[in-house]
Amino acid sequence: MHSSTSHGVPGGPVEAGPTSESVAAAAALRPLLRKHAARGDRDRVVPAEIVHALSDAGVFRLLTPKRYGGQEADLRTLTDVSEALGEADGSAAWVGMIISVTNWLACLFPDQAQEEVFGTDPDARVTGVAAPTGIGERVAGGWRVSGRWSYNSGAPYATWAAVGALLQDEDGAVADQALVLIPASELVIEDTWHTAGMRGTASNTLVARDVFVPAHRVLSVPAAAEGVYPRSPREEELYGASFGPMLLLCLLGPLLGLGKAALDVVVRAAVSKPLSFTVHNRQADSVGIQTQVAEAALKIETARLLTHRATSQVDQAAAAGPLDYAARAHIRAEAGYAARQILEAIGILLDAHGASAFAEANTLQRIWRDANTAARHAGLIPAVGLEVYGKTLLNVNERVSLMV
Repeated sequence: MHSSTSHGVPGGPVEAGPTSESVAAAAALRPLLRKHAARGDRDRVVPAEIVHALSDAGVFRLLTPKRYGGQEADLRTLTDVSEALGEADGSAAWVGMIISVTNWLACLFPDQAQEEVFGTDPDARVTGVAAPTGIGERVAGGWRVSGRWSYNSGAPYATWAAVGALLQDEDGAVADQALVLIPASELVIEDTWHTAGMRGTASNTLVARDVFVPAHRVLSVPAAAEGVYPRSPREEELYGASFGPMLLLCLLGPLLGLGKAALDVVVRAAVSKPLSFTVHNRQADSVGIQTQVAEAALKIETARLLTHRATSQVDQAAAAGPLDYAARAHIRAEAGYAARQILEAIGILLDAHGASAFAEANTLQRIWRDANTAARHAGLIPAVGLEVYGKTLLNVNERVSLMV
C-alpha cells in the first residue's frame, strides 16, 4: 500500500501500512535535519548524528531483505521517504536515498556476497559509483581491480562500495562491464567534493589499487540491465525490479522534497512580505505572485504524479520480472522530465520571492543550489532520456545507454 501525504497540492488520503509508517518516521526527523542542514553544507558532510538518526529510523534498511532484518519495502516507499527528508535537507535525503538503493543493489549479487555484506551487519551501508572508471584484471578466483570513482555520495559513512569496472580477459580485451563490491576499508577516499550544491553529500572520490575482488562479488551490468541477476531465486519480489528504473527514479525523491520546501517558504513569506515598488503590502495580494505560485505548484505536482506513476509501474512489474525496453525507455524520459519540472518550479518561486532568496540566512538559496546540483546527475539528463524514448517511438534500434 502506498501513501500520499499532504504536499500543499492535491493528493490522496494517507493509507495505513508500512509505507505510511516509514514516511512518518522520516518526517519526524525533519526538525533535526533542519537544525543541522547549514552545518552539513558548511562542513561538506552530513553530520554523523544525522546519519545515525537515519539509521535508527530504518532508512538504510528500507530495501534490504527481511531475512537480514530489513523492511523489504519498494521503490515508491523509498521515493516517499526521501521526499519527506528532502523537505528539510537535500543532502541528508540524498545520502539516505543513495545508501538505501545501493543496499538494494548489493542484494542482486550472489548469495555469498549478500551474506558478507549484511550477514554480520544488518545496518551495513553500501554506496557506489556505476561509471566503469576502474579496470579489473583476471586473477585466480576473481579479479584484481584498480580505479578511481568520483561522486561517491555518502563516502565517509560507507561500509561497502559497489563500483564500476571494465573486466579484461587474459589478453587485455574488455570482456564485460561490471559492478564490483569492495569493503570500504580497502578503498581510499580523496576529498574532491568542492561544489556549489549538495555539499553535505560528501560525494568524494574512491580509489582502489590492486584490490582483490572474488568472483562472487561481481555483477555484470549488461546482464543486470536486462533483469538477469546472479542471486538465488527467492520469494522476494523487490529484487526482481528493473535495474535501470530503480537506480534512476530513486533520484527524484530528494528533488521532490526540495521543490516542496521551496513552495512552502515562498507561500509562508508571501503572507507578510511586501511586493516592492507596487501598491501591494503583501505579495499574496498580487495577481502576478498568485499566478507564479500556482504555476510552480502545478509543475511540482506534475513531477510528483510522473514519479508516482513510474515507481508504481516498477513495483508492480517486479514480481513478473523486468520491464521491457520500451517501458524502461519511457521511464528514463519521465525521470529527466520530472527533474526539469522541479527545477523550473524552483526558478519561478525564486523569481516570485525576490533577491532576498539569495541571502545566506534564507534557506531558499541552499534549496536552489542543492536542487540544481542534484538534477544534473547523469541519470537525470533530460536530453538523454528524450533521445532514448524518442528512438523507441520512431523504431530506431540504437541503444545509447545501459542505464535504461
